[in-house]
Amino acid sequence: MNFASDNIVGASAQVLQAIVQSNGGALPAYGNDEITKRVKAQFSAIFERDVSVFLVTTGTAANALALASAVPPWGLCICHQEAHVIDDECGAPEFFMHGAKLVGLPGVGGKLTAGTVSAYVRGLPKAVKQMPPKALSISQVTECGMVYGLDEIAALSQTCREHGLFLHMDGARFANALVSLGCTPAEMTWKQGVDILSFGGTKNGCLMAEAIVVFNPALAEALDYRAKRAGQIISKGRLIAAQFEGYFADDHWYANARHANRMATLLSEGLAAVPGVRLAWPTEANEVFPIVPKLVDQAFKAAGLQYLGWTEASLAEDERVGSDEALIRLVVSFATAEEEVRQLVDIARSAVSRQAAE
Repeated sequence: MNFASDNIVGASAQVLQAIVQSNGGALPAYGNDEITKRVKAQFSAIFERDVSVFLVTTGTAANALALASAVPPWGLCICHQEAHVIDDECGAPEFFMHGAKLVGLPGVGGKLTAGTVSAYVRGLPKAVKQMPPKALSISQVTECGMVYGLDEIAALSQTCREHGLFLHMDGARFANALVSLGCTPAEMTWKQGVDILSFGGTKNGCLMAEAIVVFNPALAEALDYRAKRAGQIISKGRLIAAQFEGYFADDHWYANARHANRMATLLSEGLAAVPGVRLAWPTEANEVFPIVPKLVDQAFKAAGLQYLGWTEASLAEDERVGSDEALIRLVVSFATAEEEVRQLVDIARSAVSRQAAE
């Protein structure tokens, strides 16, 4: 059983079928085909307004190009200290920002607060020797599996407006956050002041399809050129667009995310009922972060489970991982079976029961 990530499974059958259906015949290249045009119009319908859409193949490309459109080479982009853009993209955002820098701030559960961001910006020297902040990037879902509420996004947006910052949302798990909040895509983005979005599809059923969705027209002007220079204007672009067509059809993307979130809830509740296990952060989407006795960690490994250990940097001040404990990350996907979840919980329960019987 593999709980290492939600990008380890293949594409969903519906997305694969859409690719096959789009494959036959000759169509204009480089995104000038009718499928791409339909998908871009569908993004506008989904977000309830005209948006500029740039289809790319990876989340790293989406984040790097989106931030490059918002931050000049002499600027700063603020993010959480454990954000994917600063921790897991090999400097790609800074590379495409041509020298601009990312600065990470602390926050419980991978979240930033408006107060933390405002205090940091107000504390910066106002001189030409200091790189000025130009954007804020937030992860939705965060790296600790938490979801920003609409009021939290609105508060961060207000802080951005006060300090002249653009607001970027890294939505690698956008659909999982959306169904968690029970709101519309518009309500979670531009209606709360988000300027630009990295819209993820790969973790939720696509083969390799992400999008940059631009709500602030000032950020769209150069993105075609940036995408081309980054090798992200694909000659057979219809095969990227087709994935989104299958993804959106019949609300397939919502169904996938609902299933993944439900599996996470089942996993979270099951583990929380095992003596000695507690959750580092609430389970709000499709990731679970339990703090388990080391004997449970060892039992998982002995059973061949695949998962990751996790950092304690974003724990609440009164939370600690003991010397006989381990903090781990378990991720479920649209393809996770309920039986897999129950087996994992049974392994944990059995390990604790054996120790109690000794």
